[in-house]
Amino acid sequence: MLRNLSLSLQFGSLQNAARHRTALPRHKVTRWIRHALELDAEITVRIVDSEEGQALNRDFRKKDYATNVLTFDYTQTPIVTADLVLCAPVVAREAKEQGKTLQAHYAHLIVHGTLHAQGWDHETSEADAGAMESREIEILAGLGLKSPY
Repeated sequence: MLRNLSLSLQFGSLQNAARHRTALPRHKVTRWIRHALELDAEITVRIVDSEEGQALNRDFRKKDYATNVLTFDYTQTPIVTADLVLCAPVVAREAKEQGKTLQAHYAHLIVHGTLHAQGWDHETSEADAGAMESREIEILAGLGLKSPY
């Protein structure tokens, strides 16, 4: 069942911004998130450069490097509220290294972040990691996308 979603899609100051905007049409981002939701949601997706991504990861996770996706989850019930921050240069590099399209990698990471916003976690145990990966594969298959694993 597809859930109601209030989406804010934001792009920070980026090199090659047009490439990232093209890979992230609003209707597709909405579809990816809705397929991963178990409740209605208000979610902001922000695409940032390496500098902003690194600063956020350093300040909030104490890891001094830019990572692909950060999830800031605020509430999980009765409505999911969260910010998903994706670092465009990291996502582009990983997509190239993994031999997938930029759009397919964004889809995976947005699904991944949306699951985190609902309490899924892959860092707590191997069992949790396996459950989260299985759920991601299931959601992506429902979207017509290949397993990222």
